[in-house]
Amino acid sequence: MIRARSLLFVLLLPLTKSMLAQDSIVISQLLRRIDQLQVKESSVFPKGSFASYRLYALNKDREKADVNAFFTGLIGFTLKDLQPHFSGVEQQLLDKILQNSLPVYSKFQNRKGRPTYNFWPTDTPRIFPNGGWLNVFDKQQALPDDLDDTVIMLLALNAPDSVARQVHALMQGFVNNGQKPVKNTFRDFRKIGAYSTWFGKKMPVDFDVCVLANVLYFVQRYQLNWTAADTASLQLIEKVLEEKKHLTSAAYVSPHYSKLPIILYHLSRLMSVKPIPSLEKYGPLLVEQAKEACNNTTDFMEQVILSTSLLRWGVQPPALKIYTEGSLTELIEEGSFSFFIANMASMLPDPLKQWMGGAGVGKFYYDCDAYNNLLVLEYLVWKKRLADLR
Repeated sequence: MIRARSLLFVLLLPLTKSMLAQDSIVISQLLRRIDQLQVKESSVFPKGSFASYRLYALNKDREKADVNAFFTGLIGFTLKDLQPHFSGVEQQLLDKILQNSLPVYSKFQNRKGRPTYNFWPTDTPRIFPNGGWLNVFDKQQALPDDLDDTVIMLLALNAPDSVARQVHALMQGFVNNGQKPVKNTFRDFRKIGAYSTWFGKKMPVDFDVCVLANVLYFVQRYQLNWTAADTASLQLIEKVLEEKKHLTSAAYVSPHYSKLPIILYHLSRLMSVKPIPSLEKYGPLLVEQAKEACNNTTDFMEQVILSTSLLRWGVQPPALKIYTEGSLTELIEEGSFSFFIANMASMLPDPLKQWMGGAGVGKFYYDCDAYNNLLVLEYLVWKKRLADLR
């Protein structure tokens, strides 16, 4: 795996048995690390953004720089959520990171000024930036804005309530219905009027339970009035849980995130805003599934997000399996963890979706060192939150 790391400054954090007692010190170090990773000057990435890279599933020899808003938005939105737990110098540093990221988002806003956002830049349309021959199709095949990036950007920007209501109203036109039915999900899911991932009218309807969890998080955070599409999206999530499809078919019900630990992370985040009674009944089951997944994975970052999920559900997670022969930065940034997957096969009707998705055709794994550091920081803050409640 090849990557230019000229932007990175390696901060070594030796792992010792006393590390858990020094959580506040590690939190501060992680925040400084995120600041170091925020782009200052680059010929590739926008100033104020966070570098991310993609790896094609069928060619794992080389990563390519990918200019997107997704990880910068996630970092901004998560830091805003954690902001009340910082003070003094750390608060100043957090504010600086957030402020420096603000100019980035406009590069990804809808070209007609609508407050929706795209995964890739809209000022100069791109599909798979630095993608070689793929960039021949930049203008003809540019993807439409999507609900996932839009709610993430609006949360990162702390958009006004009026804008949230405007976008929520717009979302109602992009749902599964009789005029435009979904064609690539389980048969008994096909009549559920949940949101599609995409705003584009020419795009096929595409269900993803993590995207739906993010949209409902947005609805809950802004205290928006629930619509039929919100209720249907919740119904789809609950049907997935009831039939355990997130255990048996994670990549099928969440083609853009694809893994059980990441699905559980999204659900715990949604449930942390305020209780949704019909979803709460699955809480004990989700806790047991997260515990089992945490015990069964050897991937450090998966252990981190599963531990955060348990903490959000008010449960003390198992001790993290941190190995003493490395540094925390090396553990976080070793490059194998992918929080997001660009899955072009997700838009195809079945059986093409299942065949091409399973074969890895059109599947790209994304990695962002800064976001991985933030996920560990988030875990430590939630760990402190739970300790403070006891």
